[in-house]
Amino acid sequence: MGPDLDTLAAALYVRIDDLLAQNPGLAPQRPVVGFAPKLTDAELVTLAVFSALLGFDNESQFMRYAHAHLRPWFAYLANRDGYNKRLRRSADMIARVMGCLARECESWHDDVWLVDSTPVECGRSRETQKRSGLAGWAQYGWCASHSRWFWGLRLHLVATPSGLPVAFALADAKADEREVCADMIDAARIARPGQTLIADNRYRSAAFEADLNDDGITVLRPATRTEAPRPRAKFLRPLRQIIESINWTLKGQLTLERHKGRTRAGVAVRIATRLLALTAAIWHNDTYRHSRPARSLTAYDH
Repeated sequence: MGPDLDTLAAALYVRIDDLLAQNPGLAPQRPVVGFAPKLTDAELVTLAVFSALLGFDNESQFMRYAHAHLRPWFAYLANRDGYNKRLRRSADMIARVMGCLARECESWHDDVWLVDSTPVECGRSRETQKRSGLAGWAQYGWCASHSRWFWGLRLHLVATPSGLPVAFALADAKADEREVCADMIDAARIARPGQTLIADNRYRSAAFEADLNDDGITVLRPATRTEAPRPRAKFLRPLRQIIESINWTLKGQLTLERHKGRTRAGVAVRIATRLLALTAAIWHNDTYRHSRPARSLTAYDH
């Protein structure tokens, strides 16, 4: 590991440990009487971030790497099965920790948000679709950027222009993007007056825009051919490119495209882990005033 990844890991572990100590409700519920886990929740989340930042898309390979290279960092390292079992029960905890870290970043207070959805492919063959544990959740949908159909889910993401995830949701490929966007903003309780939401024409709906306007959020999207030019349209193209680059960071550097999840819990925790890794890098760059772009992962991916 490089010195920057060492520093991030140490700072992240300490902050997560403090968050879980101050807010015990963030961690998964456990029986009052029973064995205490040898690997703490803070260590588990830190290991998961390690895996995402280092580009591992196979948990067996990552655990072999961890046993070979991360022994000095952890008093105890579980085997692959134990790590997998703990991790799949921790998707909610990872998402909550991500929300806490995001609120500590300066860009959390940005008055501009970007929203988009991107395909999360879960299988290609017909046999996979019939036998998968994701059947009933994953659906066939159209990927416009690749001009093809895919079977899987869509990751819906609200982010700041710096790339900081503000809210996210996983939904089937056919889910209405406007409904998902409104629901995740409401569930995350992040609506605030004066906010601008940059979207594309897939989010065009008078009812959707009126609902967000009631919460003080203005939707900025391109005008259709039958509409008059909309205000501030000149800002759309550069800001839309930013959300595309955020998706590329998740899919390319953080291996979201190769998540290899086969169950609902497996897919959910893999997505949440990669979003936490992105949030942790931005949090670290922001908190420690590194002279690099907020979303830069180069110092942490080797």
